[in-house]
Amino acid sequence: MVPATLAAVPTAATLATLRPGDALDGVFACTRKERLAARTGAPYLALELRDATGKLPARLFRDADLQGGRFEAGELVRVSGRVVRFREQTQIELSRIERAGEGEIDPTAFLPVAYRDLDELDGFLEHLAREVADLGYRALLDELLADAAFRAQFRLAACTRAGHHAYLGGLLEHTVAVATLAQELALGHPRLNSDLLMCAAIVHDIGKTREFTYGATIASSDEGRLLGHVQIGLRLLRERAGGRLDETRLLALEHCVLCHHGADAAPGGRFGSVEALALCRLNALDGAVKGALEHGLDARGSR
Repeated sequence: MVPATLAAVPTAATLATLRPGDALDGVFACTRKERLAARTGAPYLALELRDATGKLPARLFRDADLQGGRFEAGELVRVSGRVVRFREQTQIELSRIERAGEGEIDPTAFLPVAYRDLDELDGFLEHLAREVADLGYRALLDELLADAAFRAQFRLAACTRAGHHAYLGGLLEHTVAVATLAQELALGHPRLNSDLLMCAAIVHDIGKTREFTYGATIASSDEGRLLGHVQIGLRLLRERAGGRLDETRLLALEHCVLCHHGADAAPGGRFGSVEALALCRLNALDGAVKGALEHGLDARGSR
């Protein structure tokens, strides 16, 4: 039981607002679970709890094996305990933990979310799409952006599981950044096919709309695990481009998508167009800068 002298924090309280001495009773995502042994030899659980605002380490000493059998890492858990300061670190000392009820709470409420306003990013995306003058590429983009279900998936999706933009809305944020860089590059290099480059920048990661699932953690879907977002994206382009793009334009676009992580994916290991080379470099630039800002200069973000 939490000591009666402590004022209980409402379930709506976030991890970012908790301070040592606060009582805790609510639902969080459990992102790490380890069974360890104290100096006495007694087992305890070392955990990590997370919500959309951040994460905190947690420990459970009481009935560790019994309570540890009630949940697994990657699930939503209902917990009771209190916030303590231990070895200069804020953490949670738990008295109770169990798996949260099925359908009790939306799991995506516990995932990190983009800091930037998603409505604003949506507006930027539409503006960038309108910069494409080629009728075929523009028709493809219009068809994609007019699909409410696709837009919802695109707006929700993370860009990676643990690398750059690894949060809800990350795909939209990264796409707008890469497309903006493409627009600036095309202005400085008029010989580039700016319509191809801009369209490729907007669609290069559309496979990520189906690469992940969202629960207590960002996980790979079966499709994402077996195919990866590049192959999923190529399939989506073929499905959506019917009657809108001639084969020459579609192949040029597919090549850009295929090579946006490097020429190794192409036959012969070479870029087939300057636009494919440009997209690859711009994609890597945004991913590297964002990864360094989020994880430090020595970190290597996932693609």
